[in-house]
Amino acid sequence: MTDQRLRLAEHGMYRPEFEGDACGVGLVAATDGTPSRRVVQSAIDALKAVWHRGAVDADGKTGDGAGLHIDLPLKFFDDAIAASGHTPLPNRLAVGMIFLPRTDLGAQEACRTIIESVIIDEGYTIYGWRQVPVDVSVIGQKAQATRPEIEQIMIAGPLPHEQSAAEFEKNLYLVRRRIEKRVIAAQIQGFYVCSLSCRSIIYKGLFLAESLSVFYPDLRDMRFESRVAIFHQRYSTNTFPQWWLAQPFRCLAHNGEINTIRGNKNWMLSHEIKMASLSFGEHSEDIKPVIPAGASDTAALDAVFEAICRSGRDAPTAKLMLVPEAMAPNSDMPAEHLAMYQYLASVMEPWDGPAALAMTDGRWAVAGMDRNALRPLRYVRTIDGLLIVGSESGMVVVPESTIVEKGRLGPGEMIAVDLDEGVLLHDRAVKDRIAGEADYAAMIGAFTTIDDLPMPPGEPIARFDRAELTRRQVAAGQTIEDMELILSPMVEGAKEAIGSMGDDTPLAVISDKPRLISQFFRQNFSQVTNPPIDPLRERHVMSLKTRFGNLANILDTEDRRDGVLVLESPVLTGSDWARLKAHFGTQAAVIDCTFEAGGGPETLRAAIARIRAEAVTAVREGRTELFLTDRTIGPERIGIAGVLAAAAVHTHLVRMGLRSYASINVQTAECLDTHYYAVLIGVGATTVHAYLAEASIVDRQARGLFGDLTLDQCLARHRTAVEEGLLKIISKMGIAVISSYRGGYNFEAVGLSRALVNDLFPGMPAKISGEGYASLHLNAQLRHDKAYDANGTGGG
Repeated sequence: MTDQRLRLAEHGMYRPEFEGDACGVGLVAATDGTPSRRVVQSAIDALKAVWHRGAVDADGKTGDGAGLHIDLPLKFFDDAIAASGHTPLPNRLAVGMIFLPRTDLGAQEACRTIIESVIIDEGYTIYGWRQVPVDVSVIGQKAQATRPEIEQIMIAGPLPHEQSAAEFEKNLYLVRRRIEKRVIAAQIQGFYVCSLSCRSIIYKGLFLAESLSVFYPDLRDMRFESRVAIFHQRYSTNTFPQWWLAQPFRCLAHNGEINTIRGNKNWMLSHEIKMASLSFGEHSEDIKPVIPAGASDTAALDAVFEAICRSGRDAPTAKLMLVPEAMAPNSDMPAEHLAMYQYLASVMEPWDGPAALAMTDGRWAVAGMDRNALRPLRYVRTIDGLLIVGSESGMVVVPESTIVEKGRLGPGEMIAVDLDEGVLLHDRAVKDRIAGEADYAAMIGAFTTIDDLPMPPGEPIARFDRAELTRRQVAAGQTIEDMELILSPMVEGAKEAIGSMGDDTPLAVISDKPRLISQFFRQNFSQVTNPPIDPLRERHVMSLKTRFGNLANILDTEDRRDGVLVLESPVLTGSDWARLKAHFGTQAAVIDCTFEAGGGPETLRAAIARIRAEAVTAVREGRTELFLTDRTIGPERIGIAGVLAAAAVHTHLVRMGLRSYASINVQTAECLDTHYYAVLIGVGATTVHAYLAEASIVDRQARGLFGDLTLDQCLARHRTAVEEGLLKIISKMGIAVISSYRGGYNFEAVGLSRALVNDLFPGMPAKISGEGYASLHLNAQLRHDKAYDANGTGGG
């Protein structure tokens, strides 16, 4: 991060993780898999045609970034090797496109030394370095000020009969990751490897789209031929343009926003604990962390996509793992496709958000859409075997008489070319092929649902006498007004209460009354170029499905997912909670989330430390399901807020590398409205049981306050209201799947101390500091004292 950006991040409102862009993207591919100059030239022409999708600085020359990803031109580099005084060997050739810190010659030399030593350690031969010719007259002052030194390193690898191109490519990926780690350890800034590959090379930078082939004269050389060319023009809607953030990245280019990026990054940390691959063997640790620090949403997506591809899966499968189509209920999706998606969904949570993607793994050229098709991709196929896909039609001038097919990709669709076989496949054919490669139905096994679980003996629904119910409501910060204005409408209408627009209640941090922890969080929402989802009209692409079972090893292509328990939503009733605990048996660990009343200000912090320690111990003992509960609230015990308990356990397990081994199920008194549910899930809870809200419904139904509705009807209506509210909340962020929302911290903390946020909600913005453990303890103690004094009143 530059000094300016670092200063703004520390002292201003700038947050690097909020950077976004809107872009022009596409690919050109030869459907017969034959390299040609026309593919490269068509991509250059297409890039010039989408110049309007990129911004221009005031200097008139600095752009937000443009680039081209093409096959490695072997003849060109053989001649370059010969010109350097070396004889090209029959070995496989690889070339690295490197950005070096231009103004620091010492750092440049240190980078070269690191690169060369890692390559030599791998047993490869270095032909030498090539200074990439550039025409700086076409870039502006800002681009020139940050321009890196651009060089290429040419490498002789194994002989073709000794190692396949795919194996060599995988080894080069490991080499690059080792290089990057050593450069980071040396604390060198301004270093970036655009590509290090035996199959392809990437030319990109901060210039206007039409200037790409002028800045890089190499691209005008007729020896530059390719089977596929991915092009990208970046528009930084709220981003500081940088050379390395120009696209394409190593495997893909992307137009859109990954709305779930925070959660995806957090979950990747958990995935990494289990990440191992027969392909990488003992070198699996070399690729971790998969996502580099400071990566944009697209750079993060590309890093995970690349790791999946290099571990043995192909590009179309990687796309379906990361950006699947919607599994709409009652759809006509083939059973094989459904089993495939169910398996992939149990392996990895979706990277959700509007996305138009152009991808390649060296063998496949793929263009694909997100589940909602919120970014356009149109395609044309010509009679002479050219596939042109891009953000808009007409990017490449093609006579109408030569067009044999044209169209637009729909929601979740793909179009792909197998470059080795010279075969073009449309969406159904691609998915038929992937679904037929493995018996996904056998790999996923039979799903278990909550209805399949037997009901254990005893009364599962929380019931309290009127006096005890009132005391618990007061202790949980609930009032008669909450019962009348929040809970009752949810039961009576099966939806959230409707109020006037606007929220004129004071911020929790400046309120003169103790407020619940959930009220210190403000929901984020999609903005700039990023549309929300309509949870009513687009309900078929949304899902609250919640899966139990350890996270899989995402690099294991043969990992079986037997015995997966699937719930329709994370919202539990008392019956569901009892069934789950009985079903998991000895695999379940119940953790008491209360602390002793009357203690000092450190009591809450000590209780948080205790439940964290108990959670870690339980997971290390082999327990796979954690049940956090504050049911033991009483005159001598104060409940820990459900949000604090869930966040404390989630973040601690992530830091200890254990989160992927257990679910976190929360039974809490405080949870009443849909916002509280959303915060709980957003900070990592797998499921939520609001037992006190349920007990309040039981009491009010028994008193006839819900008319002729039976208790089962009341509970079902309340659940429906919560589920519809959750869909509305995640849709505002443009997120369609609850599994991608979980653990994503899609909130801003307003009035919580930064120390508390860093401890429990890492990465969540908290520009206004405020209450910490001591004040939260005081608030809880005040509510408890009010509830359990001689005249505790206030609930309903």
